[in-house]
Amino acid sequence: MASNDKTPTETETILMALDQISQTIDVMTSVVGRLRNYMQQQEAAASDQTKELQAEMRGDRILH
Repeated sequence: MASNDKTPTETETILMALDQISQTIDVMTSVVGRLRNYMQQQEAAASDQTKELQAEMRGDRILH
């Protein structure tokens, strides 16, 4: 009878652990998505800045 008493507790513990793992995965997925968006925004901003600098440099050239 001791093993029967222990089984529901082990099952509950396992289910709780699985639920926590699932929640952790959800949080990490959100974090990765936010980091991906941040990196894409930084890349786009750097690209825009490079284009602006190149346009400025072309305008400053004087031919003799």
